[in-house]
Amino acid sequence: MTGPSDILGFWFGPDLAPWQVERWFRPDPGFDAACRDRFGDLLAPARDGALDAWAATPEGALALLLVLDQFPRNLHRGTAAAFASDPHARAVARRAVLRERHDLTLPCTARCFLYLPFEHSEEAADQDLSVALFEGLRDDPAHAAPGGSIAYAWAHRAVIRRFGRFPHRNVALGRATTPAEADYLAQPGAGF
Repeated sequence: MTGPSDILGFWFGPDLAPWQVERWFRPDPGFDAACRDRFGDLLAPARDGALDAWAATPEGALALLLVLDQFPRNLHRGTAAAFASDPHARAVARRAVLRERHDLTLPCTARCFLYLPFEHSEEAADQDLSVALFEGLRDDPAHAAPGGSIAYAWAHRAVIRRFGRFPHRNVALGRATTPAEADYLAQPGAGF
């Protein structure tokens, strides 16, 4: 049976390899297919809570959050299903980070994936938490650099403060786009 170590090995490579932005955050049909082929059958059980026991350890919580928060974005890119497990991901992340403090036992790059469910939220309080957590990585040059994860946390929060939601999700979620959102989306680099 597939377990946390399989997911972490696939996502990070050996020894939680350094930041791999191109692989993780840029659309890549080949990588999406690899996620689907290897781990697509874990999404429904994870969303339904069947894998919650994984969250008892830092590595298990990290793997579960990859399944709940990252894999849906790869497997269901551009559809509402990409966000269907976000509420469960936030609940797992809240427990792992705020109660268990699993994040403090992981390398900075891995910590980011415990924090991303808050960055992906359309709730202002989650965005504030995201920024606070990512700011805790300030001593790591890879995250503090311009265009690093800290800058992305601030950018996500700015969009939520401005619009109360992520306009780039409107089409997938069947929401009408306001004129102000349309102007924003027309700008180079808008959306995430």
